[in-house]
Amino acid sequence: MCIKVVLFDLDGTLADSLPLIRHTYRRVFDEMGIPWGDNDVMHWIGRPIVDIARYFAGEEGAEEFIKRYQEHYHRDHDCYTRLFPGTLEMLQNLRSQGFRLGIVTSKGKIGAWRTIKFTGLDSFLDVVVTAHDVERHKPLPDPVLKALEILRVRPEEAIYVGDSHYDIQAGRAAGTVTLGVTWGITPRGELERYKPDGLLDSWEELKLFCEKYQDSSTKK
Repeated sequence: MCIKVVLFDLDGTLADSLPLIRHTYRRVFDEMGIPWGDNDVMHWIGRPIVDIARYFAGEEGAEEFIKRYQEHYHRDHDCYTRLFPGTLEMLQNLRSQGFRLGIVTSKGKIGAWRTIKFTGLDSFLDVVVTAHDVERHKPLPDPVLKALEILRVRPEEAIYVGDSHYDIQAGRAAGTVTLGVTWGITPRGELERYKPDGLLDSWEELKLFCEKYQDSSTKK
């Protein structure tokens, strides 16, 4: 196996946007009179906004929920959004080694590209798949498979990196190597339950993981 592509989830993996997401949901819940309930909504991060809206606001309130979320999100985006330390350096390193890179996110196209361009991620990416690009979303494999189709690589030639069990499930179902990061929304113990191929405590460990696969392929 020779890894050619590394795909990433966006929120909680590359971008430290969880403070923004939490802040935005709190505003929407308060305005719509929805009980916050011990951060229950944060366990849904990684699913499309329409699914979250329908669950917490019902079919009748979903449209208003999404409208309010988008208003608050885009107004406060730049104040709350940052990359995790070392992210751009990690991507530059992978590009210099010949890896093709991409993002597979459950965020909508407008929100995803807002974050990607604001943080400078866009200069490193060969593909971006958002919630608007597929009909079925994570934890199903469709978004990951869409990215692989665009790049014309086989699943076994790719790594998918994410911070939630939805990412691990989607990558495994697609047939990629799956890696979980421990600095996102999901605790290490919960990630381990979904049996990723590895867990990362730093971006340096991703570099070592990629090198391991490259080395093993050259020895065959």
